[in-house]
Amino acid sequence: MFYGNINNEFFDKQCNLMPKPLALCLKYLKENDMTKAEAGVFDLKLGNSNCILQVLDLQTNDRNNLRPEIHRKYIDVQFLASGGPEEAAFWSDDCSLEVDENLMSTKRDILFYKNSDTIKEGRIYLTPGTYACYFPWDVHVPAIQVGKEEKPIRKIVIKVPLEDCYR
Repeated sequence: MFYGNINNEFFDKQCNLMPKPLALCLKYLKENDMTKAEAGVFDLKLGNSNCILQVLDLQTNDRNNLRPEIHRKYIDVQFLASGGPEEAAFWSDDCSLEVDENLMSTKRDILFYKNSDTIKEGRIYLTPGTYACYFPWDVHVPAIQVGKEEKPIRKIVIKVPLEDCYR
């Protein structure tokens, strides 16, 4: 997993160090005003990669109400376009958690784990412009509320095929 902000002064240098499909994804987010995009799920061609663009209007929620998730075929690039702030939890998948719902064989490519008291999760804090790239070995829990109140967020998720990122 890695994260950053499209407004960081080192953004272009960061993109130069990434696999090309991820750099194209992040440049797309920087160059397009996603606050004005139509909500929904769309096919998105970035270079030679057939990606999936999700434009989601959500509410942050208490961590206890959210399930950990992973993906195996795609790198999940999550971007906070507006609203929030939000937090996201993350940790490395050791396959020790109990599966709650397995949708890996669907286009969603997602598996939800049950929450557990044994999880040792890290957290990142997202404000508009912040992105996080989650690889198939990164369990993540997005849209965690900051403070005591839920907040509306405009979340953009671009699913980049993992196989396109090998050099």
